[in-house]
Amino acid sequence: MTTRIQIAALVFMMVNAVAFGIGIVPVLLIPALANHAFETVPAIVLASVVVSAPLSWFIAPRLRARYWQAKSS
Repeated sequence: MTTRIQIAALVFMMVNAVAFGIGIVPVLLIPALANHAFETVPAIVLASVVVSAPLSWFIAPRLRARYWQAKSS
């Protein structure tokens, strides 16, 4: 297992939690969506997993790099 996969797996859990939190807050605050919570919450869970996978794969190499921003000379 490569280091990138290991880091991405750890980052995935954190990114997934944030994505789920961002998605669930409107569902709980908007009454029209709260009435259909049995349909919207599973959709939020699935969407957060789908969004988190590529984001964590994109973030993982940047956590290994010492200087990943362009140096300004």
